[in-house]
Amino acid sequence: MFTADAFIDTVQTGKKTWVNTFVTNEATKDAMISFIDSQADYTKKAIKATTDAAATVASETVKAMQEATKFDYVKFGEGIMKAYTATSKK
Repeated sequence: MFTADAFIDTVQTGKKTWVNTFVTNEATKDAMISFIDSQADYTKKAIKATTDAAATVASETVKAMQEATKFDYVKFGEGIMKAYTATSKK
């Protein structure tokens, strides 16, 4: 099964491999690896927050639709007709 974390880790591992292969200065290499790790952490948190928000919105939408189907439209229509009839008789 595809997960965003696995994809993020794959991309970040590729970046680290490139840095380890082509950057020879140890201080620069360490700084770049630290930056790549920070990118991965931030991206994973952003994806999780987005996924959680989307799940909450979807769940609340389903609840709202279920509540809408429980509404008694016939009773509502009868009430409107009674109000209309009462005002038209005056």
